[in-house]
Amino acid sequence: MEQKRILVVDDERDLCEILCYNLKANGYQAEAVCSGEEALQAVLQSRFTLQRYDLLLLDVMMPGMSGFELATRLKADNTTSALPIIFLTAKDTENDMLQGFGLGADDYIRKPFSVREVMARVNAVLGRASHHGTAPVLEFEGLSIDLERKTVTVDNESVALTKTEFELLGLLLSHRGQVFSRQDVLDRVWPHNVIVTERAVDVNITRLRKKIGRYGRHIVSRQGFGYVFQAKSEL
Repeated sequence: MEQKRILVVDDERDLCEILCYNLKANGYQAEAVCSGEEALQAVLQSRFTLQRYDLLLLDVMMPGMSGFELATRLKADNTTSALPIIFLTAKDTENDMLQGFGLGADDYIRKPFSVREVMARVNAVLGRASHHGTAPVLEFEGLSIDLERKTVTVDNESVALTKTEFELLGLLLSHRGQVFSRQDVLDRVWPHNVIVTERAVDVNITRLRKKIGRYGRHIVSRQGFGYVFQAKSEL
């Protein structure tokens, strides 16, 4: 069975190490970041890949972007809205808990906590997520992207895309009507340790348009700005 991947987000490095150690000991893949900004970048970069996260263990009170703010941004994006979130926090009033659950949290654990409690809640949340499924299917007319199976179909016919093409299409289709500059696309689709030029975006867009047939015309170039996926009524 494929290991579930968990991202721990907390500005306390020692706590991150303890949680990651115990998560790995319980059979999970685990990694940690120490800020909401880093977590947002990591989740957005992984969402269309085989390294997609299955759960966030998320601190609420962090410098910069808070856990509540990060959760709000993730839940507002339909490519990350189904990602399960467990808040880990010292904010333990009833209003704090209600706010957390109101943002779509799957659980809320007060600090200080026992590792056994965290593991039990992680198991429970991932069990529910596995039962209901967490990855959405993006659709536009006869164009469909299954984020779980990593497949694309055009009018019920399977289309073979490269990993980069798949992530490009997922990015544009999930943010229909939003213009992305070439640098935006590079930042979101290409790994940061890979050096490529903006020309690589144009080349991959051209290939992608050909592969998705009649839907290729919906990927529109805005001269001087970048690319956008537009619905028919906007063309």
